Amino acid sequence: MRSIILGVRRAAFSTFFRSPAIPTNRPRFLRPFSNMASITVHNSLTPGAPVPFRPKEEGKVSWYACGPTTYDLSHLGHARNYISTDVIRRILQDFFGFKVNFVMNYTDVDDKIIIKARQRRLLELEKEKTYTPEQIRELVFKAFQTYAENSLPLLVAESAALDENNYAERKDAAYGRVLAGGTLSGEGKPSDAEAKIKMHLNNMDAAAKSLMQGTGFDGAEDILLPYLDSLYKETFDTSNQSIFTDLTQAMEKAFEDDMQALNVLPPDQITRVTEYVPQIVKFVEQIVEKGFAYEADGSVYFDIAAFEQAGNTYARLRPESKNDKALQEDGEGSLSKSLTGKKRPGDFALWKKSKPGEPYWPSPWGLGRPGWHIECSVMASDKLGEQMDIHSGGIDLAFPHHDNELAQSEAYFHQCNKGEHTWVNYFLHMGHLSIAGSKMSKSLKNFQTIQDALATTYTARNMRIVFLMGRWNDGVEISPDMRKQADSWETTLDNFFTNIKAKLSAAETQTPTEGIKDLSITEGLVEELKQGKKDLNAALSNSFDTPTAMQVILRLVRDANIYMSKPSANLQAVEGVARWVTKIVGILGLDSNAKAPYDGLGWSSATSAANVDPKIAIKPYAAAYSKVKNDVMALNLPETPEFKALLEETPDAEFTEIETSGEKDIEKLALPYLRATSRLRDELRAVVSGLEPTTKQAVLALSDRIRDYDLTDLGVQLDDQVDKPSLIKFVPAAKLVAAREEKAALAAEKVKQKEEARKAREKAEEEKWAKAKVSPQEMFKNDPKYQDWDADGLPTKLADGTELPKSQSKKLKKDWDRQKKLHDEYLVKFGGKA
Repeated sequence: MRSIILGVRRAAFSTFFRSPAIPTNRPRFLRPFSNMASITVHNSLTPGAPVPFRPKEEGKVSWYACGPTTYDLSHLGHARNYISTDVIRRILQDFFGFKVNFVMNYTDVDDKIIIKARQRRLLELEKEKTYTPEQIRELVFKAFQTYAENSLPLLVAESAALDENNYAERKDAAYGRVLAGGTLSGEGKPSDAEAKIKMHLNNMDAAAKSLMQGTGFDGAEDILLPYLDSLYKETFDTSNQSIFTDLTQAMEKAFEDDMQALNVLPPDQITRVTEYVPQIVKFVEQIVEKGFAYEADGSVYFDIAAFEQAGNTYARLRPESKNDKALQEDGEGSLSKSLTGKKRPGDFALWKKSKPGEPYWPSPWGLGRPGWHIECSVMASDKLGEQMDIHSGGIDLAFPHHDNELAQSEAYFHQCNKGEHTWVNYFLHMGHLSIAGSKMSKSLKNFQTIQDALATTYTARNMRIVFLMGRWNDGVEISPDMRKQADSWETTLDNFFTNIKAKLSAAETQTPTEGIKDLSITEGLVEELKQGKKDLNAALSNSFDTPTAMQVILRLVRDANIYMSKPSANLQAVEGVARWVTKIVGILGLDSNAKAPYDGLGWSSATSAANVDPKIAIKPYAAAYSKVKNDVMALNLPETPEFKALLEETPDAEFTEIETSGEKDIEKLALPYLRATSRLRDELRAVVSGLEPTTKQAVLALSDRIRDYDLTDLGVQLDDQVDKPSLIKFVPAAKLVAAREEKAALAAEKVKQKEEARKAREKAEEEKWAKAKVSPQEMFKNDPKYQDWDADGLPTKLADGTELPKSQSKKLKKDWDRQKKLHDEYLVKFGGKA
């Protein structure tokens, strides 16, 4: 009967809440929710309002994303970029129904990688040398001074040499304004420049401490690395490139682990620079042949002037940055400052001559390595052809990286007399995550790694919610208010899913009349759901406006909660809303255990999997039921028909029925045992009032234990209801245990405060009667301020022999009267005993 009722109810639900008719020749999870033609997107190539999104091939999207430079662990800034990218990708393919071909690269040869790998190996070699403590100190001291000269010149502006003893004083004098949160000039707001100064000062702080404490290399690594590199880089043997690949492969694996932990979909295709060097050489050769690049001293540079003279546009993304020398130098890399032969400062390297201590590959121009920008042009073009729909990355890549990519790619595909070539149709740039006004950056060391963030601060879902609260193309600085807003949003959905699942589960155990009141579903939430679907489609069509989408979901859930609280609420209507919300949060990537087409109800269970053995999975629940049943029987309660029927229940049979259906969801498989356990507890609560005190106490203790320990430890919450069976809710065990421990801690604190108050009262009482024991005639006799007293013991003269002032005499008389009253109470209480 239970399965028949469930089937009827599901049929009613699907009849009313199904989506509009959609083509059936497309996989279900790829069918669009709305018209693709209505989508607009913020395109960095056309700044301003969002523009219509029309891929070159109907129903398909080709997309290239700049991946990480694999030289260090990824941080929250990377998480912002890749989660935002993942959200847009999911919306395109799972909401609008596009088939997305997503390509991403790993930059595994780059100035930062070369420096990091080389410095790391040089420090290892240095530590293997036989040094005396004095020699180590001398090495660290030279590195300390050199680091200051190169990075913090104001520290060495004075004539006296800088050392660890005068460092702190000079630091405060030279950079006090920056350390206090201001700017170096004293004007404007702090920026990356100030963040970099703080980073350098932190490195110097650690080194100064190392020198003062004589700890050798420990603590001084950050100043030693560049110093050792300056000493030995030209003698470093790079014929064996494993020194670089060991680093990049380890960081690539760490990045993939981070992305998996964040529920970021893996790319459809991955490319690596080191696997494309021959293709890069050929690509550069063609640009040279077309007259848009030139060779100089073994390097090859892009000729911006020639490119523009041919009718092309340079710096299409950031024309205002075209002549920004600092950005140009940053784009060339720190190892390229000594390269010579450029015709103009803005020309950028396509191929770099390798210097001693750098990896190298053969080319027509001699041994060298790819420039930073050329790698993406070659790999993206190889995978996606001469034109792609989307290219994406962080906003910091817009100039020079992406502008240079565009220029060299359009030069490669340029054809005379055919106008400018369009290599990318839509450039999507993800906004920065900033810290105190500066972008989060490895180079500034102002970051929290993804690993650390997930271990200490966020869950993957919570982090994604925080980023969904802001537009993908806007900068964001995470604030306490943002965190609270994200926590509240998640808690609201958590409770909604938990409550509707519990109520539906309870309804399935009732008779058809009780459980299914109105299969037509003609009232309740219908208009709210229709409006929610319409508003969500409008939000996501408007350049993937997730902040508005999150508000639409929250509004609909709150409407459903209000409706669900009504006695006449139709649970099927609420279920319809819950299933639609489930689908949307699945599409947004907020459920790491869910898979397309996201047709479940609520967050999916981490234990639901194809390889789950139901009999093994339900053992803890069956064991809990068996224990409770035995404990109830041990109470020897009066046998009633209700208790007899409950104790004769066989949840194993119901479990077998569910298992036979092929169900793999542990929550559903466990329900027969949980329902039987809950019913036993409900019956205990029903009969407890009629029991004698000792048995009553034992029953109440068992009832509390079942709820607070037996089931809580399994991740099951029982909500007691008046004249109704308890609601069974599945909540993460850790959350329930934490709540139990918090409740216990509050109770313990209350007991502690009560005991402290009792002790304080006892002490006050003791002090009161100790004072009361003294008779008023004696209370002033031992006070050295006085030297004469009357018959009642009241002072008449001060210690110097002068008469007691009348005002003071009046005050002492009042004190005497109070003491007499207190002493009289003492005599009454203790029977006149002294």
